Amino acid sequence: METPKTMPLARRSIAELIGTFWLVLGGCGAAVLAAAFPKLGIGFAGVSLAFGLTVLTMAYALGPISGAHFNPAISLGLYFGNRMPGRELPAYIAAQVAGAIAAGAVLYVIASGSTAFDPSAGFASNGFGAHSPGQYSLGAAALCEVVLSCGFVVVVMGATDATRVPAGFAPIPIGLALTLIHLISIPVTNTSVNPARSTGVALFAPHWALQQLWLFWLAPLLGGALGGVLYQTLTSDRRETAGVPGRLPKAGALGPRD
Repeated sequence: METPKTMPLARRSIAELIGTFWLVLGGCGAAVLAAAFPKLGIGFAGVSLAFGLTVLTMAYALGPISGAHFNPAISLGLYFGNRMPGRELPAYIAAQVAGAIAAGAVLYVIASGSTAFDPSAGFASNGFGAHSPGQYSLGAAALCEVVLSCGFVVVVMGATDATRVPAGFAPIPIGLALTLIHLISIPVTNTSVNPARSTGVALFAPHWALQQLWLFWLAPLLGGALGGVLYQTLTSDRRETAGVPGRLPKAGALGPRD
């Protein structure tokens, strides 16, 4: 998932906004609208699959434009993994957050159309302590988010490494990885691993969601950075033998390849 260089930054930012909008609307929408639907609710497994499918589908649709990050933690991890220039990080992250907030607003309007809608239930927000689905502590929630965000970035970088994976297949393991991450951590934090996703719904949730939002920026960003450094360290010898000291060969499996 190297950031494509053939498109203007403005166009790539719009693609990130749209992709993140889809991720939040699809994933959080499944949680708010369908998870506990009477007799037919999709539950944790269905919500986990919904998040994975949002990334898989939009990665195929928009990956050739922006690289399909849809997540500030992924963008930061790619920066630390030498796959993205730092000067482009602000535009990507701003677009991701804007897309997430727009999706949160649309989802709130849709959900408000039902008399059964109760925003005090959390609106798919992330939390710890009393606001964790399983009442997990701050320390447990932080560790969970850091480790899973790190692992997610490692999967993303490995799946989009042109020396290892055929072009066009990267969205599949990435979507499956996000599904797995949700299956693990919904009971712990309601699963963030994505600061934009957390922000997009926290603005429309009870006040506690904004009070605890700091963790769902700090932990995923830390985990993402660690994942980028880890993957780069693990593959440094192979990069040297590829003839490009310190950097991967072009590896835009979700974007154009040279």
